Amino acid sequence: MTLTLTDRARRTDDATDQTAPETAPTRAPTQAPAQASAPRRAAGREADGLAVGSFVLGLVGLLAFNLLLGPTAIVMALLSLARRTRRPRRAYLGLALGVADLVVLAVLVTVNGTVSWSLGG
Repeated sequence: MTLTLTDRARRTDDATDQTAPETAPTRAPTQAPAQASAPRRAAGREADGLAVGSFVLGLVGLLAFNLLLGPTAIVMALLSLARRTRRPRRAYLGLALGVADLVVLAVLVTVNGTVSWSLGG
């Protein structure tokens, strides 16, 4: 027969209840602080990844696929800022680059009437 920690505590409480009229049951120690810190670290790491990703997508979006990568960089930067990233400057830079992607797209559409780069003549 295997007893878990809660079973042992319950049996100990039952034995003490016979001698003492009103004793509070003792609780087994839980691992709540360790479990609470693990998701917090994972969320921080995820927010940092979003900040770096928004920066990279915003930077690449200046050269290619600015219609797709600009808004994606903006959304990722806002998500990382909302999740309290440890790299807020990188998230703000990704946000600025995402907006710059959309500005470049607007300039290309108005000047050339196209959504593509034309470096040659």
